[in-house]
Amino acid sequence: MNILVTGCSRGVGLEICNLLLKNENIVFGIARGYTEDVKTLEKEFNDQFFFKSADLADTSNVHRLVFKEFVTNKICLDGFVNNAAFAYDDIITNLNLKSLEAMYAVNVYSPMILTKYAIRNMLLHRTKGSIVHISSICAHTGYKGLAMYASSKGAMESFSKNTAREWGELGIRSNTVVPGFMETAMSANLSMEQKDRIYKRTSLKNPTNVKSVAETVAFLLSNKASSITGQNVIVDSGTI
Repeated sequence: MNILVTGCSRGVGLEICNLLLKNENIVFGIARGYTEDVKTLEKEFNDQFFFKSADLADTSNVHRLVFKEFVTNKICLDGFVNNAAFAYDDIITNLNLKSLEAMYAVNVYSPMILTKYAIRNMLLHRTKGSIVHISSICAHTGYKGLAMYASSKGAMESFSKNTAREWGELGIRSNTVVPGFMETAMSANLSMEQKDRIYKRTSLKNPTNVKSVAETVAFLLSNKASSITGQNVIVDSGTI
């Protein structure tokens, strides 16, 4: 399968790419930075992994950067993983509009644009493709300082569910994976005390395993999940 993955350079996105490549898929990775991990993937999977540096904050050019210069319509796209995101953390009374708009550009606007053209590619090739958005547990249970970030993830969950309804008749599926708190760069600014408090709220008393999230994404992309669409699949160590 040919899979487009955003935010491929670290964390969950990197783990998803590793797993998909080991399962003999072809991966088109998008990230802002050309990291050492990306270089390693290129060397290890030189005929399977293709990378393009693109800033998803640049919503005016995201179509050109991704679908005109990288994944053209000559490529039959089987799946799209919307993973790239960043968190604007603050309490609501400190909300800054520019910061909010910058986050929504990456977390909501560009993913919607990319979904539009991923679906168009699937329609052109008559592909029964699969779209997977990475959400967050904070869209379902409250955390102080994450209201704005949670709202962006909630927006994508609603978008995904309606995408599934709109295109399911043609075999195109759309789901979200909802991870709990993981040990990634996004949570690196939390203190150990803050992390412990979060993990104690889970049934397993542990952070969510990044590999478990990646395995869930790979499953939803595959034909094994051919009857699963419009769902939020929660992988959170039992937080909810």
